[in-house]
Amino acid sequence: MTGRSKKPLFEPGLIPAPGALLDWRDSQHFDRWQDRPCALCDKPTPMRSHYGEPVHKACAEDWIAANPTEARLGRFASDVQPKKRRRDDNHA
Repeated sequence: MTGRSKKPLFEPGLIPAPGALLDWRDSQHFDRWQDRPCALCDKPTPMRSHYGEPVHKACAEDWIAANPTEARLGRFASDVQPKKRRRDDNHA
């Protein structure tokens, strides 16, 4: 990836453990207008990383599993998850 100091388009969350799945629920991971070649397999994809890099989610997960040390630098990460509210937290 070029420009590692490039600021994410939106805040990345945790980097999954090798073999775990990325959580890319945010719509910013999907470009509904243009497929671009995946940075890892060169096949077209509408998916984008937090940095806007075109990449299939499965390719990113495979890359994390094959490159666990480099993965800690945050090339691919899950979305930030909102804190879950407790059921007894009733501050109405």
